[in-house]
Amino acid sequence: MTRFTVNNQPVFYKMDPDTPLLWALRDASNLIGTKYGCGTGDCGACTVDVDGEAVKSCRVPIGALEGRFVTTIEGLSRDRSDPVQQAFAAENVPQCGFCTPGMIMAAAVLLKKLPEPSDAQIDAAMTNLCRCGSYPRLREAIRHAGRVLRGQEPLAAAPPPGIDPADAARAVPALTPVPPAKR
Repeated sequence: MTRFTVNNQPVFYKMDPDTPLLWALRDASNLIGTKYGCGTGDCGACTVDVDGEAVKSCRVPIGALEGRFVTTIEGLSRDRSDPVQQAFAAENVPQCGFCTPGMIMAAAVLLKKLPEPSDAQIDAAMTNLCRCGSYPRLREAIRHAGRVLRGQEPLAAAPPPGIDPADAARAVPALTPVPPAKR
């Protein structure tokens, strides 16, 4: 059994220790904000924060995470209130949205380390691929989030997702909890 912390909650995965973190998060914990893109660590859609480092979860086996702390996009903020999420929305970074969670996580890690990164530092840290080509807005969103995090400017909040997770479960049968008698 592999034990570590995900989004401030202890988890115990009864899975093969070689299982990639991505699949443990998505399949066992139902944290589907972390996306499967390439499976080779090249695209960054699966980026999460592991002990303050941006990590491509498709490349890390859960057995290597014993005792560590993992934060996913859901752990950053379920209601999009995190300044990085807000800045991405304000700067219109998301287009199709597939790469967005991984980019937000990589940006959040960068801003924890470097509260006022240069363009070169942003470019070096943001290795995520975006098919829609939102890179110019990406830089501005990271600078914008940095200013908000440093208290230099306010940020008008983007609207919350507009659906409560319990409501989503009612609308999507696959997300509806199975009553104990039917398991």
